[in-house]
Amino acid sequence: MSVKTTGDNMDIEAQKRAAGEAAIEFVEEKGVIGVGTGSTVKYFIDALAKVKHRIDGAVSSSEQSSKLLRAHGIQVLDPNAVGTIPVYVDGADECDGGRNLIKGGGGALTREKILAAVAKKFVCIVDAHKCVDVLGKFPLPVEVIPMARSYVAREIERLGGIPVWRTNCVTDNGNWILDVHGLRITDPVAMESEWNQITGVVTVGLFAQRPADVVLVGDGRRF
Repeated sequence: MSVKTTGDNMDIEAQKRAAGEAAIEFVEEKGVIGVGTGSTVKYFIDALAKVKHRIDGAVSSSEQSSKLLRAHGIQVLDPNAVGTIPVYVDGADECDGGRNLIKGGGGALTREKILAAVAKKFVCIVDAHKCVDVLGKFPLPVEVIPMARSYVAREIERLGGIPVWRTNCVTDNGNWILDVHGLRITDPVAMESEWNQITGVVTVGLFAQRPADVVLVGDGRRF
């Protein structure tokens, strides 16, 4: 697919569509596909609908994506009944050159992390604006048990972050999210491990211990 450019910038929606459609090449015949959440993933789901006869079904990281899949006539399966999945396709809020990611802007970070963990291959689809040298400009989402929100926020402040409670947001798991500002994440693997140990944290929106295996960028790059 060709994408028009304006100066050095491509249209963001066109890039998202291009990245979503490019991921179709990773869909395996007669397999179960893992599907993430977000605006770029919507384009992947639209493209997947055109080849749905090739797959046995999908597992999804959110109720939102599950509804879209079912609307296209794609069967949504329980991950517990599937086991390992060949490929998981999802977007990201930020991606660095090591394929480490920040995810969770849409609130589905825990389920996304579960599907990434059980996938043999994790394909990340992004527009070029999501590619950064160092993670952290996008606030880092942290899913927390509601009764632990204040405690976790204090611990995050102690570690140098500025947590902001995402009010009026309840995850599909019934939890809350803190968005952490003021970070420059130079060692995402170590930070993910440390922050996951804070009591009351369900998971941190860093995907570094299990990064993407391949990143497809809407401007045609891949790494």
